[in-house]
Amino acid sequence: MIEEPKFLSADQFLLTTLIVKLAVMAVLATMLARFRQFRHILIFERRGWTDRLVFALAIGLPLMAGVAARLLLNYNAADLTLEGAFLVGLIAGPYAGATVGLLVGVPALVAGEVIAIPFAVGCGFAGGGLREACPKEAIWQFTPFVFVDLRKHVWQMLRRLEPNWQLVLLVAPVALELLRQALGMRFGQRRLFYLDSLSPWMTALVVLATVLAVATPIKIWNSARIEHRLQEQEKLLLAAKIEALKSQINPHFLFNTLASIASLIRSQPDTARTLIIKLSGLLRRLIRSHQHFVTLREELESVDEYLDIEVVRFGPKLQVRKEISPDTIDVIVPSMILQPLVENSIKHGFARKVGSGSIVIRSWRENGRAIIEVKDDGMGFLLERLDAPMSSGIGLANVRERLRVIYGATYQLTLASQPGEGTTARIEVPELLAAEQITA
Repeated sequence: MIEEPKFLSADQFLLTTLIVKLAVMAVLATMLARFRQFRHILIFERRGWTDRLVFALAIGLPLMAGVAARLLLNYNAADLTLEGAFLVGLIAGPYAGATVGLLVGVPALVAGEVIAIPFAVGCGFAGGGLREACPKEAIWQFTPFVFVDLRKHVWQMLRRLEPNWQLVLLVAPVALELLRQALGMRFGQRRLFYLDSLSPWMTALVVLATVLAVATPIKIWNSARIEHRLQEQEKLLLAAKIEALKSQINPHFLFNTLASIASLIRSQPDTARTLIIKLSGLLRRLIRSHQHFVTLREELESVDEYLDIEVVRFGPKLQVRKEISPDTIDVIVPSMILQPLVENSIKHGFARKVGSGSIVIRSWRENGRAIIEVKDDGMGFLLERLDAPMSSGIGLANVRERLRVIYGATYQLTLASQPGEGTTARIEVPELLAAEQITA
């Protein structure tokens, strides 16, 4: 037997239309929130006319296409004239709302719906006027769940005898939808489109859908605003943490150098004077520099200034050699990241060694990573004591923490040592050239 096709009743069809209408609005709001420029417009309440125009066009053009789809394809769920114009006015101001109202009203006017443009523009001005009247944060607090706390809002309004803006924001789209229903019934759907219903309950659902179609995008965009602010706070926190860790290194080096100068003042006053001059030059450079990232070339120049001081202390006993691959010169590294490694080699490798010693600084690129080694032929460490420099003191522990904060799990800092043969400190970080952008 061939079953007869089943059709939706008028109420079922209207209910389906309302559900699809909410889905269309939510999808549009979500898609727009993914664009950086659109999110930027949402973040700042003071918007220039260019931002307001971009905001209006970003919403108005898709809604204009929706009205055309309703006229050409009889797809009623795509018509979001009231909701779109009111929403844009509420977020971006009366003129932006009126612009959207004008855009969505043009296809309807071409089809003979002469009331469409005045009504849509009026909705835009209504949203804009409400924006001017109420606090901006009250707008972003408007959610689809406002009905859950309806009793609380009513009680607060009665107790304080002052407007409750959540109720005002709720009443406004309700009043506009009821006005559209009244105008539609008075002049007919040929003059103004509206979703006709056969019962008061379905009319109530139509009004509810209008409120939700306004509140849902606000909820989605407010979540995007909060997420953006959290990201900005994380960036600021990261920059502050890097700066704090960086500031630990400078006093660490400063105290060691001053201790060396103090020990030379009586026995070698000329050497102490030379150390003070070189130290002042290095400190002047550190004070002028507030960058978290530098090229390897700049980092090596900073290390050279430090080594000038150490060479004065140790004399010809200390030899330094560089094996820097030319393609690593412009690789970006965290500032003041090599000096603690070189200092560690001098402090632990040569402080107790008899005779001369050498330090080799090497760099190369391999498999998309920049590799830097600081190798000395000092005293070295026993295998069981190899972790001591990494966990004690400020220098290497600080370097490890800075690399962890900046690169997460993508960095490596390793120590390899043999007693009596020396120690090798090796840093591996993702390579990033100076031409690319760096953000802390």
